[in-house]
Amino acid sequence: MIKKSIVAFILLISVFSCKKQKSVISDNKSEKDTISKIKEKENSFVPIDTACSSKNKTKDYIVALQWDQQKTEKEITQNSPEQNDKLYEDYIKIREKYTACLSESLSKILEEYVTYYDSESNSYKFPENIKKLSAELKKGGLEFTEVGEGYTEIWSVPDHYFSIFKNKVTPDYNAYIGQLAKESEGLYQADAGIVIPWNELGERTIFWENFIKKYPQSSLIPKVKEIYNNYLYDYLFGMDNTPTFERADGKLYDENRQEFNRIIKKYPNSNVARKSREIISLFDAKLPEEEIYKKINIEIK
Repeated sequence: MIKKSIVAFILLISVFSCKKQKSVISDNKSEKDTISKIKEKENSFVPIDTACSSKNKTKDYIVALQWDQQKTEKEITQNSPEQNDKLYEDYIKIREKYTACLSESLSKILEEYVTYYDSESNSYKFPENIKKLSAELKKGGLEFTEVGEGYTEIWSVPDHYFSIFKNKVTPDYNAYIGQLAKESEGLYQADAGIVIPWNELGERTIFWENFIKKYPQSSLIPKVKEIYNNYLYDYLFGMDNTPTFERADGKLYDENRQEFNRIIKKYPNSNVARKSREIISLFDAKLPEEEIYKKINIEIK
């Protein structure tokens, strides 16, 4: 009898173990199926078209921007620096298209943005809907940016691109993206005037001149030459509301003359220094303004 009881007990344990094992296998299979379905859902996500549509909401664009950033960050880890150069160009184009669509759909808010400024407190007082919208844009690496003359635009936050591509691209692209991040930290010009200090403008111009010398074969050279020429022109002549010379008598302002001399002393062999010496000489010779522009001869776009 005892032997029969032992056999029965062993059989009972075996049956229970089999059921338990089947239950674990079933649970594991269910968990794997769930994970598989989630991944399948993620992979099947299709962002909205970059062509603007009135059917799309702000959230749609933000989700698309987030998806594209995650996709890009994943590709970066698998690419060579040269491939990431191309990826950067593609990434910036997509973001610019989505940002343009957002700007179009939020045009009324962009027009009204400056009206929230309170002159008494010298600060902005935003209603809740604008605060929520700002927080939503931040999720996509975007922000409202005042650009002067009562206009507000939607821009990428200054370090957005560099935070993603830093040290993942070729040296020329790394220097390019890094410098643009620095220059995007504040406005360069507003209301037809330069808003950064003259010495900072001089240093920016020198940076891009050196970039051209250091990376002459870079595919970025056409873009960089445009940046450089525009900066050099502004550095030498200023803008309508911040000229470097008195239009009435054609005399250089003292602060600009001092700045030109600073550049000449610090970077004597640079083209910026050469142009600075030239413009000082031309204004001191009291040549007509139009003639000075022709002799300096800087092509801008």
